[in-house]
Amino acid sequence: MSSLNYTKFNSAVFLLTGMPGQEDVHLWISVPFCLMYVISIVGNSVILFIIKTDSRLHEPMYIFLSMLAITDLGISVSTMPTILGIYLFNSREISFDACFAQLFFIHSLQFIESSVLLLMAFDRFVAICNPLRYSSILTLSRIGKMGLVFVLRGVVVIFPLPFLLKRFQYCRANVLSHSYCLHQEVMKMACSDITVNSTYGLFVTLLTVGLDSLLIFLSYVMILKTVLSVVSHAESLRALNTCVSHLCAVLLFYSPELSLSLLHRFGRGSSPLLQIVLGYISLLVPPLINPIVYSMKSRHLRARIIRAFVK
Repeated sequence: MSSLNYTKFNSAVFLLTGMPGQEDVHLWISVPFCLMYVISIVGNSVILFIIKTDSRLHEPMYIFLSMLAITDLGISVSTMPTILGIYLFNSREISFDACFAQLFFIHSLQFIESSVLLLMAFDRFVAICNPLRYSSILTLSRIGKMGLVFVLRGVVVIFPLPFLLKRFQYCRANVLSHSYCLHQEVMKMACSDITVNSTYGLFVTLLTVGLDSLLIFLSYVMILKTVLSVVSHAESLRALNTCVSHLCAVLLFYSPELSLSLLHRFGRGSSPLLQIVLGYISLLVPPLINPIVYSMKSRHLRARIIRAFVK
């Protein structure tokens, strides 16, 4: 009997989950998801096109923004096939290899986005705390090197995860609670000891997202200290106003990401619906909102976008 059960559950696929109990209205639920993906992809693509074609926007702040847009596009493309597949076609099955590939791209891109947000915080720190050396510190070559280092960091720390997962035998029901694959959830489907995966996953999260968020916080402490020392109230407000877009992006990214990570590891009695909603917020909302916020707050970018569409 136990051999039959093992054969039954050790299938070559995982089963993804949409909104539990809402299967009858999945097609209607797909409408807002489709709209979100269209807005995210079009919005970030427009920002990339505008920054690339306008030489006046080839400045550090906009280069970092283009990095953020590329990362957001990558996250949208990584999650779109499985999420829309469930709600449009009720396609729940995903092979082990496809699942491991998806979680590799999702996690590496999230860690890269965390690094980009740190670079953007550093940009604001230099611009406000050391404006006279801004152009000499943030040169194009230095920006390229920093971007490459953080991309490699995001890829290298996630690279072992698919291989750590492939060594397991999966003898449980293999039903995931999300519409996409995440390492912290897939490893729980294994019938082996997952201590190494759990420890490594927590270490990597602290090394990347945890460290980045701490450095961003320290950057803003220094920025606030500098701004408060400025005599002119108008100058202080003007300096802080340049940070609003970045602060919105930081809150949109880190709040649901850290909450979801804690729920997966320590929230055994938490509501499954809460995890599902937080998962969608962490992956779908930042790529949707970031281009809107930056387009509204950046006068030069907004004017260039309006000019492009008016023509």
